[in-house]
Amino acid sequence: MNKRTGFVAAVLAWVSAPALAQEHWTEGPVWECASYRTNPGMFDTYMKYIRAHAIPVYEEMKKAGLVLDYKTFVKSPSSPEDWDFMICSAYESYGRALDYSKADEDQADAISAKHWATADEDKQEQLASPRLELRQFLGTSYFREVTMRPPG
Repeated sequence: MNKRTGFVAAVLAWVSAPALAQEHWTEGPVWECASYRTNPGMFDTYMKYIRAHAIPVYEEMKKAGLVLDYKTFVKSPSSPEDWDFMICSAYESYGRALDYSKADEDQADAISAKHWATADEDKQEQLASPRLELRQFLGTSYFREVTMRPPG
């Protein structure tokens, strides 16, 4: 009987932990953030590339409702392996950020085809390939935006 009571107590504590944490905030969107390290001497060139190609695509994705918003971040890296540029997309939920949707992919493909003036994905990749010489992709992270509640 003690094992069962202990197990039930542990399960209840595990299940209620997120609810207790949420007493401190309200949940906002989920941010998918890709971080990059620009190659030496290429930061300005990469920013020009982002402004010319990434930002117009993100704007169209936002208009189409594929993302809620997007943001870019820059910082001075603290080590040679640290990022100096990050671009993030906001989604309503983790499910929306992580789950595959054929309809969303088709919309995003149409946006890319319009931007690059070709539906040929190999040609789009070839046109976008100069970015590979400008930076190194470090990884993608997901964050939940929260708004802290006032004390009391």
